[in-house]
Amino acid sequence: MTPRFVKVHPRDNVAVIVNPEGLAAGARFADGFVLREAIPQAHKVSLLDLAQGQPILRYGQIIGHLKRDLPAGSWVREDIVDMPAAPDLDSLPLATEVPAPLAPLEGYTFAGYRNADGSAGTRNILGITTTVQCVAPTVDYAIQRIRAELLPRFPNVDDAVAITHNYGCGVAIEAPGARIPIATLGHISRHANMAGAPLVVSLGCEKLQPIRLLPTYDVQPNLIRLQDQQGFGASVSTLMEAAERRLAELNRRQRTTLPASDLIVGLQCGGSDAFSGVTCNPAVGYAADLLVRAGATVLFSEVTEVRDAIHLLTPRCATPAVARELIEEMRWYDEYLARGGADRSANTTPGNKRGGLVNIVEKSLGSIAKSGSGAIHAVASHGQKVTAKGLVFAATPASDFICGTQQLASMNLHVFTTGEGTPYGLALVPVLKVSSRTALAERWPDLIDFDAGPIASGEATIESAGWSLFHLILEMASGRKKSWAEHWGLQNALAPFTPGPVT
Repeated sequence: MTPRFVKVHPRDNVAVIVNPEGLAAGARFADGFVLREAIPQAHKVSLLDLAQGQPILRYGQIIGHLKRDLPAGSWVREDIVDMPAAPDLDSLPLATEVPAPLAPLEGYTFAGYRNADGSAGTRNILGITTTVQCVAPTVDYAIQRIRAELLPRFPNVDDAVAITHNYGCGVAIEAPGARIPIATLGHISRHANMAGAPLVVSLGCEKLQPIRLLPTYDVQPNLIRLQDQQGFGASVSTLMEAAERRLAELNRRQRTTLPASDLIVGLQCGGSDAFSGVTCNPAVGYAADLLVRAGATVLFSEVTEVRDAIHLLTPRCATPAVARELIEEMRWYDEYLARGGADRSANTTPGNKRGGLVNIVEKSLGSIAKSGSGAIHAVASHGQKVTAKGLVFAATPASDFICGTQQLASMNLHVFTTGEGTPYGLALVPVLKVSSRTALAERWPDLIDFDAGPIASGEATIESAGWSLFHLILEMASGRKKSWAEHWGLQNALAPFTPGPVT
């Protein structure tokens, strides 16, 4: 393969090596540029002679300052880069460059399930929610039997899922931080893909009583309290009987044609690399713009992977009030990390660095590409259910499984980008996995649903990949296609964000 690199912005003084096996010292590019040393794929090369202290520019932004002089053609490694300070939250522009409204896309639909509360499901699932971890093993045992003995008799039901978690007791239930996991679990328990009506299993003595978890839901007809049962066998039998009744109801549901505006799509990245901000995230961002144009709701999240690019987002907020809400989510998380003796630099992983990312600043600049180009219409705080249409920032930690859990409070489909790869999946929604590099898609053909790598090689454009992703989202929402995570039954355990104290 001819030596190739990708330079994202005209101001950039570094570029990313495209060749899958990397390039050896002496490799010569078409314009005569020569590498001074071997550089792996996805890692950066200096395009100019750079002096100690000089800013390193990628995406047209400063991602760090050099600790020493660096000749052109050199490998720009993490150990020679000083990370800059995060943008000052008190001096950010507020709604100063609000994008013009995107032209509407009419006539796009998917085949989904209309629920009694008006929400739309992309799957038809029996859900059994739990109020406390103590009951989780019993419910998991019952779910195994339900899947084996009952589900085959109800072909219109996609799955039976236990909403289990590590919360519910041994916590300061009245502490302010307890609001976040309780609200999150309550919203997930009424998920649109479970028709908003779960069975509820309680132990009986826990702090998170059913009425606290689901204050607006008539729990009693669907409640099973294990401390009222005559032992384990009776508990499982009671669960099986209740599940059979609910499966019969769900089995009568049919997919109908629904507008694309009923979709609530969560966006997330995990195992990111230096290509993520060049290929998969921009392609997802283009698809996000198309979804918004079709009237849908799109969520982007991950506070620490937004924090260092916040100066690029507050100008895009629809109003100054929305911009201030976005800033307050950044501020809250800064303070949360500081209380734990950490800061945003703790975000980057060994895999991120192996994939060419030198720090959280570079990672953030690539991460926000998922948000597309439109105005940010609303901000949702941790644990809050999103009700706004359009592009919404839904505050979550960046941890894959915690972010996914928090987004489940609102979304009915998940799009997950990755550069290094992960078999991550969720039980309640389809997870569409998008790779940043073709090498990953070829290595994991039975885990990656869409390869955005051809953007880097010039075989595809961000626009063409974005349209393909948009159509794949509609197909997956309709159940006509399954994600690989669904195919294999890959379901990460729920991990609600729990900043409150444990007693």
